[in-house]
Amino acid sequence: NASSGFSIVTYTGTGSSGATVGHGLGVAPGFIIVKQRIAGPGTDLYNWNSYHSSLGATKFIALNTTGAAVTAPLFNDPAPPSTVFSLGSSTGTYNNVNNANGVTYVAYCFAPVAGYSSFGSYTGNGSSDGPSVFTGMRPRWFLIKKSSGTENWRVHDTARSSYNVMQAL
Repeated sequence: NASSGFSIVTYTGTGSSGATVGHGLGVAPGFIIVKQRIAGPGTDLYNWNSYHSSLGATKFIALNTTGAAVTAPLFNDPAPPSTVFSLGSSTGTYNNVNNANGVTYVAYCFAPVAGYSSFGSYTGNGSSDGPSVFTGMRPRWFLIKKSSGTENWRVHDTARSSYNVMQAL
């Protein structure tokens, strides 16, 4: 649904760097999560590999780990344009694969929509007051992950913390 800035696509890996996958958003995605659908012979299902526009196309961060962002060719430069995202040829480095030949994947693609969704980054200041982050709206839900080091993912939402400042769950 391009108007809500979200699409789900499936594809079969080619093993070749530069292979592209249409995302159907009509604008550049801010966040993409890719997951291998079926384990190959002698393999696990690997991580939930995530592209984020603030990290660039040569880094990824695994949604299911506490690890920092990693430089690896899972996504290919340049950053995704309005029609496709480009895959690298990684074949298992860091227990991650986005484009193994003949393997099927699902990708969840998100694009910013004014007043509805936003994707960005900030630099912490070490203060309990923290930096102010402008999103252009009052978010009802957001996900945070430290990209420069090991840290848990944090989810904040207004359903369980209904007033400012929301508490991490």
